[in-house]
Amino acid sequence: MQTAIVGLGRMGMNMALRLLNGGHEVCCYNRTFEKAQQLAAKGARAAETPAELVAMLDAPRLVWLMLPSGIVTREHIELFSGLLSAGDILVDGSNSSFKDDDANRRILGEKNIHYLDAGVSGGIWGLRVGYCTMVGGERDIYNHIQPVLETLAPEKGYLYCGPCGAGHFTKMIHNGIEYAMMQAYAEGFALLDSSPYRKHIKLDEIAELWNRGSVIRSWLLELLATALAEDTGLQGLEPFVDDSGEGRWTAMQAIESGTPAPVITQALFERFASRGNADFSRKILAALRNQFGGHEVKTTKHAKD
Repeated sequence: MQTAIVGLGRMGMNMALRLLNGGHEVCCYNRTFEKAQQLAAKGARAAETPAELVAMLDAPRLVWLMLPSGIVTREHIELFSGLLSAGDILVDGSNSSFKDDDANRRILGEKNIHYLDAGVSGGIWGLRVGYCTMVGGERDIYNHIQPVLETLAPEKGYLYCGPCGAGHFTKMIHNGIEYAMMQAYAEGFALLDSSPYRKHIKLDEIAELWNRGSVIRSWLLELLATALAEDTGLQGLEPFVDDSGEGRWTAMQAIESGTPAPVITQALFERFASRGNADFSRKILAALRNQFGGHEVKTTKHAKD
């Protein structure tokens, strides 16, 4: 099936390659044309401009965006709304907020262009193992693009989740769960690292062991085993953890719906703390203990004599 991929970053490039390997015709556009040329060397057709990309496609056209969420994605949706024709299809495969989807659908709907929101999970491993894909929008349009979804995903690895926004909403919750799982592994291995048995324990071997039939086995644990095998004490890493938005949106959705999600929310807050955002509150704690109980505190070189 002919598909245009817009955005050839870590995900977009490998998705395009997986489609090529699956026998689909792939056209591509990237702001940096060199990346499109790299994909052309693998059998795709590269466009230097969005207009050139659209001109390559047969109606009804299928354009799949793999761009940063937010402003960049919205700008490209507005751009393609002026280039595509009635009956064409645009898929937003970014980690966009589900709250953006209705506006995106309306922008395209004014030109009778169909819109699907697709939450895509698979990371840098997707080229080999496939991309778990969660789709929202019109059911008949979802059915139309199923040949593409079948190639991108592993077996039974894609699903129609509901009307516009349902795909990105499902992916948001997926990523919130991911935050919590990662935090649980982090805390557990920190306890192993500080245990009285540390000199006997090899953390990478524990990670490998727990993936052999235990109830906490997972792909994340496989990845952790690889990371620990490469650097047992993770000496090459700073304890700084960023977040890309989905965990925040999940926590806000929990508040809006009144649904308790303490583990996911705490996992998000731990990421904030890793960046030093908890340092002042910890100073407050130290100051209060000193004030009410005379407890000893550690001072910095900037403390007054």
